[in-house]
Formats: sequence, structure tokens, C-alpha cells
Amino acid sequence: MNLNEYQELAGRTHNSLLTQSDALTNYALGLTGEAGEVADQIKKHVFHGHELDQVELKKELGDVLWYIANLAAVNGIELSEVAELNINKLMKRYPEGFSQEDSINREEEQ
Repeated sequence: MNLNEYQELAGRTHNSLLTQSDALTNYALGLTGEAGEVADQIKKHVFHGHELDQVELKKELGDVLWYIANLAAVNGIELSEVAELNINKLMKRYPEGFSQEDSINREEEQ
């Protein structure tokens, strides 16, 4: 499945009764909440000695992706656009792959 197919299918469960403002708020808050759940899985693994539950991690990452897909959609943005823009930014920032030196000395794009 490609990103735009996912976005279209994820949009089936978008609440079409929400105003634009409510949708933006709902998806932005939902995204941060789900990202927190991903972080909690990692925290429990690293600091509490829990096994990292790959199934639960996939579920939480899926929830993050759902909110991203719908947040982009209500703004008329396709996920493939987001992915392409991000990869282009990273290629420019780290042309030879990540390095600490490039990270420390990078100039922010204007």
C-alpha cells in the first residue's frame, strides 16, 4: 500500500461533521496524544525494564499515522507530498547520510 492509498482509506473514518477548525484541533491534539503513547512504550522499555511490545508499538505508530494522514487531508495535502518534501530536506541536510558534524554545523533553511 502506498501513502496516498493509506490516506484515502484512513479518511473513511474522518468525522465529516467537524468544522475545519475542529478537525485541525482534533487531529493535532490526537497526534500529540498518540505520539505520547509511543513515547510511553519506549520509556517503559528503556527505564522500567519492560519488553518492547512490537505489536503494541505498531498499533500506536498506526494511530500516529492515522492522525497525520487526516491532518494532512483536511489541509489538502497528500501524504506522498509530505514524504517527498521531508526526504528532499534530509538529502540536502545530510547528503552523505547522517553525521554528527553535519548536524552540529547545519544551517537552517529560510
